[in-house]
Order: sequence, then C-alpha cells, then structure tokens
Amino acid sequence: MSKNIRNEIRLVGSGGQGIILATVILAEAAVIAGRSTAQSQAYGPEARGGSCKAEVLISDRPIGFTKVQNPTFLMALTQNALDQYAPGISEDCLVLIDSSLTPPKNLKESQIITRQILVTARDTIGKIQTANIVAIGCINEFLGIASKEVMQQAVSMHVPKGTEKLNAKALEEGSRLALEWKKEHSL
Repeated sequence: MSKNIRNEIRLVGSGGQGIILATVILAEAAVIAGRSTAQSQAYGPEARGGSCKAEVLISDRPIGFTKVQNPTFLMALTQNALDQYAPGISEDCLVLIDSSLTPPKNLKESQIITRQILVTARDTIGKIQTANIVAIGCINEFLGIASKEVMQQAVSMHVPKGTEKLNAKALEEGSRLALEWKKEHSL
C-alpha cells in the first residue's frame, strides 16, 4: 500500500500579490491530477496591501477537516506575513521565502528554502505581478502536486486572457529556481 500524500500548504504575503489566486491554481491543478483538495483564505480589511493568508490542502485520499492545522509547507513573500505566520509551525514544515526576507529565529536553517521569487518576476519575466506564478512553479517542483502540463493548464484557466505565454514563462522560471536549489543541495 502506498503512503498517503497530504500537503497542508499555507501561502502568505500582502493583499494584491496574488496569494489567494496561487492557492486556487494549486487546488485546480490537484483536482485535474485526480487528488482531493480544499482551499481557503483570510485577509484583513485593507485587502490590497494588508497581510494575506491563503491555504490549500491536497491529498491522495478524501479530506475530512478542510482547514490547514499543521502546515507542511509555508511560502512567504513579505517580511510582515512571514513574521506573523512562521511562529508555531513545526520543525517538519518546509518554508519557502523570497530572498529579500530574513528568516525568523524559530526556524531551523534546514527547513528554509530561499529563492529570488520577486526579483525573478520583476527582472526576468518583466512583471512583478507574476510573482505568484513564479512561486507556484517553485512549489510544484518541491511538492510534485501535478505534472508541469497540468499545472500549466491550471494557470491558463485562471490568468487574464492574453497573458498565458507570460505566465507560462513565470511558471517555468519558478520551476527553474527550485531545480537550481535542489542541485545546490544535492537533492
């Protein structure tokens, strides 16, 4: 019998960074790949610019309780959100942070993955608004949620018409960032 794959994913940043859309896309890809999923979000009244948290559960088995209780993966794009949501996570939680952030002291070095998500979106893709898609490429490479083709399909379903090629490039760059990290760490 194969081991049940269950990812409890929490993405955090500020409103307007596409954090919620990223979890919607991850959930969509999981559904297309035949997995069970549940997605939720929370953000302050500021909406744009305030802290934002979105979560997605992805499992190979039916999901009973639909809220993330013990994140197995945390991704942060802003320092405020990282400082707010990193305390209390388990030592087993993998933490992907943008290279501009300083990891909180409660995190072990071995659980932190630092990548240039925002710089890649801004400088390589040419649109900072694609940072969420760059992050999705990274996340998918680390967690194996769906094939690259399925993830691309999910992205195309949720991005504005006419931006599919731009977002496909962002997704590929995110995957590249993760693969570079794996190579650097012999994984």
